[in-house]
Amino acid sequence: MTDTAQGREYDVVVVGGGPTGENVASRAVEGGLTAVLVEHELLGGECSYWACMPSKALLRDTEVLAEAAALPGAAAAVTGRVDVRAVLDRRDAFTSHWRDDGQVAWAEGAGIAVVRGHGRLAGERRVVVEGAYEGSQPLELRARHAVVLATGSVAAVPPVPGLREARPWTSREATSAEQVPEHLVVVGGGVVGCEMSTAWSRLGARVTLLNRGDRLLPGLEPFAGELVAQRLRDGGVDVRLGASPAAVRRDGDGPTTVVLEDGAEVTGDALLVATGRRPATADVGLDAVGLEPGSYLDVDDTLRVAGVPWLYAAGDCNGRNLLTHMGKYQARCCADAVVARSRGEQASPDDRWARWTATADAGACPSVVFADPQVGTVGRTEAAAREAGLRVRCVEVDLNGVSGASLLGDDDAGRAKLVVDEDRRVVVGATFAGRGTAELLHSATVAVVGEVPLERLWHAVPSYPTVSEAWLRLLEAYGL
Repeated sequence: MTDTAQGREYDVVVVGGGPTGENVASRAVEGGLTAVLVEHELLGGECSYWACMPSKALLRDTEVLAEAAALPGAAAAVTGRVDVRAVLDRRDAFTSHWRDDGQVAWAEGAGIAVVRGHGRLAGERRVVVEGAYEGSQPLELRARHAVVLATGSVAAVPPVPGLREARPWTSREATSAEQVPEHLVVVGGGVVGCEMSTAWSRLGARVTLLNRGDRLLPGLEPFAGELVAQRLRDGGVDVRLGASPAAVRRDGDGPTTVVLEDGAEVTGDALLVATGRRPATADVGLDAVGLEPGSYLDVDDTLRVAGVPWLYAAGDCNGRNLLTHMGKYQARCCADAVVARSRGEQASPDDRWARWTATADAGACPSVVFADPQVGTVGRTEAAAREAGLRVRCVEVDLNGVSGASLLGDDDAGRAKLVVDEDRRVVVGATFAGRGTAELLHSATVAVVGEVPLERLWHAVPSYPTVSEAWLRLLEAYGL
C-alpha cells in the first residue's frame, strides 16, 4: 500500500469481501501484488453467514435422522425428537454468531488490507469508500493494475402487489431465524425453496410450497424435481405446482396471506420469497465508467469487463454461475489474469484451459441441491445439450440396482443420468439424485472437465459396494 495525496494506492482494489473477493485478494497477494478488500457488511459474505454454511447446518441433523429412519435397526434406536435449539446453536457456531473477527484476522494475516464501508467506482482505477464509521470522511483508493467488483447478488422480490409491504423472509431470514414458524409459506421451487422447505419442515414447521411452474428445480433434469417433490410430500409438505401468487396482504405483524391467481388463499405466520437473485450492482458507481447500474456485468473468460480494460467482475455480479464455488473459481482465474498482465503477459481469454481462463463456467459447472434426496449435477442437461446443437445420447439407471446405494437405506435409492456427446464419445452432463450422491459428483466433474473418452472411463473401476457403482451401471446401460 502507498499513501498519496489522493488517498491510498494498491495494485488491486477488490470491492466485496465475500468468498469471491477474499479469493481474488489472497491470490493476488500470493502472486506478489498488494491488495485491499472493501466490505460494508461482514467479511466472509453471504455464503458464510446467510447461505451455504447456515443452510447446510440447518439441514444436517435432520438429514442424519432421515438416514437412520431408512434403516430398521437404526430406526428402532431413534426414539426422541430433534433438539431444535441444539440445531440452531450449531448453525450459529458455523456463522461465528454473525461476527467476522476471524475473517478479518485471516485477511490481515494473509497480507490483505481491509477497509470497512461502501465502495463505489469514481473513475479510472478509482474507488471511493464511504461510511467506514460514523463521521468519517470518504476514503479514495487507487488501483495500479485492476479494480475487481465482487459484490455478489441479493434476493429478488417479484412485483406482486403487497409483497414488499408484507416484509417477507428472503434467504437471509430463512437461514438465520431463531424460532421455528408454526406455518411457513414458501414461494418458489428452486434450490432455496426446496432446501428451506426441507429444513424447516423437519424442524417442526408446517410448510406450504407454492411453485409457479409445473415442476420443482426447473433448471435440472425433470426426474430430479419429481423425486424431491415426492419426498417433500411424503414428509408432510404441501407442494402446490402451478400456484402463482396474485397478491399478498399482512396486517401489522400478524399472519401473511398469499392470494393465488385461481383465488385460493394460503395464510402463514412466515412467508419466504425464494424466486431468484439479482446482481448487487445498483449502487457501486457503474455509471461513473459508462456502465448500467443494477445490471449483470459482461465479462470475458478472464473476468475482465467488456470495454473497461482495468475493471474485472467475479462471482454472482457477472451472472455466469451464481454459486459460491464457481465464484471462488472465477476469483482464482481473475487474480491470475491480473497478476499475469501486471508482468506484461498477454493472458488471453482464448487460451481455453489456462489458469486465468474460467472455461468451466460454460459447460462444466457442478452444483448440489441439499434437499431429500440430494441432487448433484454437472455440465449440461439433456435439454441444454440439444439446444447447444450437440448430438447426444442419454442413459438413465435406477439407483435401486446399485448395491452401494441400496445399502444406505431401505427407501427409494434414487436415479442417475449421463448425457453423452456422441461425436466425441465423452460425457457432457451428469445428474445423480439419491442419498450420498453429493460426494459422488466430483468424479463426474472430472470426467466432464477432462473430456475423458467413454472407453477410458470403462477402466475406472468403482469400488464395491459403493454408490460409485452407479458409474458402472450407467456405462453398461450405454452399451460398453
